[in-house]
Amino acid sequence: MYSENVREKILITGATGFIGSHLLPKLVEMGYDVYAFQRYITGRYVLGSNVKTVFADLRNEVDVRRAIKLVQPDYVIHLAAISPVSYSYDHPQEVTEVNYLGTVNLAEACLREVPRFKQFLFASTSETYGNGPVPKKEDTPQNPNSPYAVSKLAAEKYLLYLRDAYDFPVTILRNFNTYGRKRNTHFFIERTICQMLTSDEVRLGDPNPIRDFMYVEDHVNAYLTCLGNRKAIGEIFNFCTGRYMRLDEVTKIIEKLTEFNGVIRWYTIPARPLDIKVLYGDYSKAKRLLNWEPKYTLEEGLKLTVEYWRKALNKY
Repeated sequence: MYSENVREKILITGATGFIGSHLLPKLVEMGYDVYAFQRYITGRYVLGSNVKTVFADLRNEVDVRRAIKLVQPDYVIHLAAISPVSYSYDHPQEVTEVNYLGTVNLAEACLREVPRFKQFLFASTSETYGNGPVPKKEDTPQNPNSPYAVSKLAAEKYLLYLRDAYDFPVTILRNFNTYGRKRNTHFFIERTICQMLTSDEVRLGDPNPIRDFMYVEDHVNAYLTCLGNRKAIGEIFNFCTGRYMRLDEVTKIIEKLTEFNGVIRWYTIPARPLDIKVLYGDYSKAKRLLNWEPKYTLEEGLKLTVEYWRKALNKY
């Protein structure tokens, strides 16, 4: 990890996204020499004077290798992906190119261009498990049921091949459903909160799926716990809370926090072609090897998220 004598370099993809925007300032604060990997189209974001920007498209192998050779990162945190599951059904080629081939290009560049590379942290997803026995453990059979989940599982398999063939220092993080977004209302909890704060009618999809929701600060802490940790090298970890709840039960908590008195109309959003009915995890491996465990209860995290959106929406 960070040494007072030599500032270690971290390159982070997806720096302007949900997790990246929360993680980036913490890495700067910890004293790392931070590089943000961006496409030209997202270069409009100002990341601060303490973050250097490297422009390249993950789908372009030549660009990626040139960027990695230039930066010579000690660590890469690979967050960049097309992540909305619903989007992936209609755009499977694009999702595969970015999520799978982009990961292959980045990992191969680190392997070939950085002689003393230390760790590649990959943002996988609990979605790779699909339907099947619960709670999900790291060795639970994976049965992906969306183009997004397939792309992430394919990327996992390629990284594990590099680990086994070349001793590539990879850590795979299978993070479960995370909330606490500050810019995006596409996802269930943020969409529900914003509708309840601004309307008398809330339109949602199926109320029956069961999920394990994790607050963003716990998600970010998972990366910080793995970063530079020898016990994490070559391993796969679930990061979750282990607590599960049906979506309509989560909605009831949000109703109380937002003081919503309107109408909720379920089944007004098209169902996914193939959804996961029950998805919750077991983080005992992360607790045993890394001493990681979630710090926020669902109620605490939802309260913070509602407070943020109440203030944000009042600005307009």
